[in-house]
Amino acid sequence: MSWPKMIWIEPDWPVPTTIHAVTTLRDGGISQPPYATLNLAAHVGDRPEHVAENRHIIRQELQLPTEPFWLHQVHSAIAVPATADSSITQVTGDASFSRQAGIVCAVMTADCLPILLADEQGETIAAIHAGWRGLAAGIIDNTFKQLPADHRYLAWLGPAIGPDCFEVGDDVRVAFVQRDSAFESAFKKQRCGKWLADIYQLARINLRKFKVDQIYGGDRCTVSEPDCFFSYRRDGQTGRMATLIWRD
Repeated sequence: MSWPKMIWIEPDWPVPTTIHAVTTLRDGGISQPPYATLNLAAHVGDRPEHVAENRHIIRQELQLPTEPFWLHQVHSAIAVPATADSSITQVTGDASFSRQAGIVCAVMTADCLPILLADEQGETIAAIHAGWRGLAAGIIDNTFKQLPADHRYLAWLGPAIGPDCFEVGDDVRVAFVQRDSAFESAFKKQRCGKWLADIYQLARINLRKFKVDQIYGGDRCTVSEPDCFFSYRRDGQTGRMATLIWRD
């Protein structure tokens, strides 16, 4: 079967060659507006057969070793081990990790921040869905609690809402600053009690607590690049991209 041309982002980070990672873009699938075209989420109102075909497309085009471990994401701080197949019983959580070859960790986003982790040995991988609620609740912390503590990790920050577009209320700022005053630097005061939040900076601050000093990516904006990315804040009803990582 012939599909529209699929393009994707491959992280530019110095991980071992056994590690593979991708973020899908919005083009290359069969979904119709407002999910056009490569929507990979089954929970946003798209036709199930279109989502299934889009997932088949990415598996074929990216030559994935197995079906991605699709999570039931709920903006939580739950990190779970990825298994070979999540198609029968979908697991609730917002991060997955694996030390097994051929397992594809995956998160879906449309403004929230996808974070990929890999250790320098090329043995351990993780994918994190880091919206502000998950970050504030400790999704990064809980992921690291389940990874080997004696390894050094690299991180890649995938496409998310940029710092010039992410306006939040004081409740969001307080949720972070109460956890750690270091988060204060990620907020810029606006008029009428609002703040601009830098979700990339929030993640960097959190990652450095776990001695992750090799942090890459974090330079795109899903809201201001409509030709490339789905954005919930921009469009409301929309599709989701996927950020995937696996190892040989």
